[in-house]
Amino acid sequence: MTTTTLPVREQPYYQAILLGFFALFVCGAVAAFSSLTKEAIAARAIEDTQRQLVQVLPSDLYDNMPSQEEVTLTLDGQPVHFFRARKGSVATGVAMFAETTGYSGVIKILLGINDKGELTGVRVLSHTETPGLGDNIDLTKSNWVLSFDGKSLNNPDEKGWHVKKDGGEFDSFTGATITPRAVVKGVHEALVLFQKHQDELLDRKGDQS
Repeated sequence: MTTTTLPVREQPYYQAILLGFFALFVCGAVAAFSSLTKEAIAARAIEDTQRQLVQVLPSDLYDNMPSQEEVTLTLDGQPVHFFRARKGSVATGVAMFAETTGYSGVIKILLGINDKGELTGVRVLSHTETPGLGDNIDLTKSNWVLSFDGKSLNNPDEKGWHVKKDGGEFDSFTGATITPRAVVKGVHEALVLFQKHQDELLDRKGDQS
């Protein structure tokens, strides 16, 4: 009986080696591409964050790049995520994230607060409120959210931190009181948190001056 020897290229071991080299090449190419794009992706993420922050932190408040000073602290048992603004080595304000519950679900908010406890800007980052009604909290739909600019815990007073329907100073929307009421509540709670923990948020490190 005659045994036929297969050409090397048709041998099973040759195919396995070839497949192995191909897999190594693909993995190497993916790793190289990932390495080349990693810095670009990180830079783009910083730019995107900075674009959000400049909407709530006026440029004359800082000379650092707040998007590069990202901090998370545990305050009152909850994680608080924020960005710190500085002039020189002195913290001049923060951009804080907050959440509140509206009519249709969670409303995520970004707030700018200066070292005097005054709001320098408020933006709604995401929500699932009813289109044409509750979505007026979005700056692309109305200017309602700008009514927070310059406000603090003392301006207005405690009674004023409600929608007008509840005896406060903030407008509500026709047919959608729950949504603005929730945002006003969320912003007020963030200001209370800031006042209570401003030394930690502003990185004062025990400075009592």
